[in-house]
Amino acid sequence: MTALPDRIRALAADPAASFVLIARDGGVELLTGDVVDVDLLAEIPLDGPDGRREVFAMVPYRQVRERGFEALDDGTPLRCLLVGEHERLDAAELMSALPTDPIDLRGGGFDISDEEYAEMVERVIADEIGRGEGANFVIRRDYRASFECNDRIAALTWFGALLEHERGAYWTFVVVTPGEIAVGASPEAHVVARDGIVTMNPISGTFRHPAGGATRESLTEFLSSTKETEELFMVVDEELKMMSQVCSDGGRITGPHLKEMSRLTHTEYMLRGRSRLDPRDILRETMFAPTVTGSPMQNACAVIRRHERSPRGYYSGVAALFTPNAEGGHDLDAPILIRTAYVADGHLRVPVGATLVRHSDPAGEVSETHGKAAGVLGAIGAIERDHAAEARDDDAPAPARLADDPEIAALLASRNTRLADFWMQPQDAHSAGHFTGLRTLVVDAEDRFTTMLAHQLRHLGLEVEIANWDAVTDAAIDAADLVVSGPGPGDPRDAASARIARMQQVVARRREAGTPLLAVCLSHQILADGVGIDLVPLDSPYQGVQKVVPVFGQDASVGFYNTFTARVEPGTTRVGAAEVSADAVTGDVYALRGERFASIQGHLESILSRDGIATLERLVAHALV
Repeated sequence: MTALPDRIRALAADPAASFVLIARDGGVELLTGDVVDVDLLAEIPLDGPDGRREVFAMVPYRQVRERGFEALDDGTPLRCLLVGEHERLDAAELMSALPTDPIDLRGGGFDISDEEYAEMVERVIADEIGRGEGANFVIRRDYRASFECNDRIAALTWFGALLEHERGAYWTFVVVTPGEIAVGASPEAHVVARDGIVTMNPISGTFRHPAGGATRESLTEFLSSTKETEELFMVVDEELKMMSQVCSDGGRITGPHLKEMSRLTHTEYMLRGRSRLDPRDILRETMFAPTVTGSPMQNACAVIRRHERSPRGYYSGVAALFTPNAEGGHDLDAPILIRTAYVADGHLRVPVGATLVRHSDPAGEVSETHGKAAGVLGAIGAIERDHAAEARDDDAPAPARLADDPEIAALLASRNTRLADFWMQPQDAHSAGHFTGLRTLVVDAEDRFTTMLAHQLRHLGLEVEIANWDAVTDAAIDAADLVVSGPGPGDPRDAASARIARMQQVVARRREAGTPLLAVCLSHQILADGVGIDLVPLDSPYQGVQKVVPVFGQDASVGFYNTFTARVEPGTTRVGAAEVSADAVTGDVYALRGERFASIQGHLESILSRDGIATLERLVAHALV
């Protein structure tokens, strides 16, 4: 076999050669083979003429259109490397084969100025979050620069720099194919499927290490931030929606943990559940991570399309390795394509985004994008590194992990006191119970919280089917023993919205028939409007907010994601046929109930609803009486 340095040089020199280098699990792997481009995830060719085969795929953001979501289409290919050879390499030998000459960048800067980006942040907060379109959105901009060097040599140079200087990455990789070259160090496994177990790894919050490195004091300040904590809880909720779609047991949360990298630290949870789906189906149903899109997912894609100025390419998509397993299927390992540089014709592009929430500070989000870009550029050696943080002898011990500090560990663990036990423990649907055998139809109004809600309803013994608002039939609405009219984004007063109009019909049809109905969030507002209660916008949106509220004689800890509210005069306990449970000071209506119906403004299925499953059981029982 050709010596490794010569093989790497030969691959770099051949413009037709395609290869991938991956550093993961403490080793480095080289994948070579032929490249094919396909249109759909289902077309990824896992079966070849000789049986099952290994495939590496670069999945662009535009594939979200497979789920019916919006995306600017730039034609970025769903590129598959049909792995002919898969080798484990000696890391030291590989490093000796990689080029090391410095590469100077020229004309570097963001494609959108700081001032323009800050204005975008303000618009998204006011026009999207402020109008109830969602809880959080990730809006990107690109750092761009040029260089004078062969593209393949540049990519291998920067891959070597990442191997040498970056730590804590889930995958460090370089992908080299004709016309598409990427090099990066992704901190986040979007989805992994092995031995029937699906794992997702929501990461949020970005702490940029100060000069000299992170300290207990600086990290404590970061971990105490309300914005950073709420960001993480919101993305966990969003990824649990995906887990509830693909896993029979809905998913269990463990964590939180620190993801410590060389220049940045994040907070993360791990979600695990069981699934027998084809890994391509798992990947499709989990496109893409809310940490790089937003919540709810479908509306996040629409917001991204409205506000970002250019297509995303591979940014926020995934790199996916499908490997044949002993059970006759394929395992899946798919990190998110972030912290990645894209190389083409002597130009470098580093896309970065900030997560915008209701109390985002535009200047802070501008700074976050600078920090993320600097993290990538510094790691690949394109800007001056923090030598104070790196200057140590090769034999010196690695810096202490702040996650091992007792105070930091206690601060992290304290976050779980706010979360619902239901999602922290293994759970399955009950095989028996007083709701067993009752058919429930959940109507989805474009918020996949319905998948979590359906899982909880199954846990209570109900048989559950989910139908989208634009596909559900009147016959299905009439036939169900219980209809759960679900949550969704938008203004419940919007007379021009076909979605709002259909949800009004769903609620009205069940009410007029006198058949059991549970209305959640948006549908709660629609029900309230139908009984004559005013709907108004909140002064400040509740997006990922936990509140203890009265629900018909019992206080309940519930998570809220709403921009609008039904409101009565404080002290009101009944409006027409509806008993009202409202805030004693503001009159904001938290719940309604009457003959064969009940409703709730909060999301009982959210991880923020500590009393969610118990309150859901109470409301279902009332509606079914």
